[in-house]
Amino acid sequence: MIKKQFFSVKRIFWFLLIAAVLAAGITFFSDFSAEPADGKKARVVRVIDGDTYIINYGGREEKLRLIGIDTPETRANRKALKDALDSEHDVETMLAMGNESREWVRTLVPAGAEITLEFDVQQRDKYGRLLAYVYLENGEMLNEKIIAEGYASPMTYPPNIRYQQLFTVQYQKARYEKKGLWKSSGD
Repeated sequence: MIKKQFFSVKRIFWFLLIAAVLAAGITFFSDFSAEPADGKKARVVRVIDGDTYIINYGGREEKLRLIGIDTPETRANRKALKDALDSEHDVETMLAMGNESREWVRTLVPAGAEITLEFDVQQRDKYGRLLAYVYLENGEMLNEKIIAEGYASPMTYPPNIRYQQLFTVQYQKARYEKKGLWKSSGD
C-alpha cells in the first residue's frame, strides 16, 4: 500500500515538474517571436542590393536580409573581392552582376511595395538585421523567385534552413537553364 502511494506522489511530482518546464519554455520562447499585430507586414523603403533592403516594419525603419540566398555585391568591398576570387569573374564583373540583380529585384519590390515577412529560427543576425523569407502581394516568395530566375546563389546559415533544399534545386535549375546572371555563364 505504501509503495502505491509513493508512486502516485512521484507521478504527480514529475507531472508538475514537466508542466512547469513547458510553461517556462513557452513564456521564454514567446519573447523571441514577438511580432507586430499587423501580421508581419512591412513596406519596402529602399533596395540596397538583391538580398538586403530597408523596410518599414512595426512603425520603424529596419534593415532586412533575405534568408537562404546571396546576390552579388553592388559596391567594392571585402565580400566582393572574396566573391570574385571564388568565381571565374573579376571584381568589376561581379559588381556589374550585383547591379543587374538589384535592378531586377527593384522591379519586383519597388519603394512602397507591401511585403509579408516569414521568420525562421533566428529573427536577427549578428549585425542586428531582420532575417526573413519575404512574400510579395501576389503570394510568391521573393527569396525563391530571385534564385529561380538566376539572380542569386543559395547561402545557408544554420539554424535558418527551412527552405534550403528548395533554394538548391531552384539554383541548379536556373544555372542549367542559363537564366538571369547565368545566361552568359560558361557552364
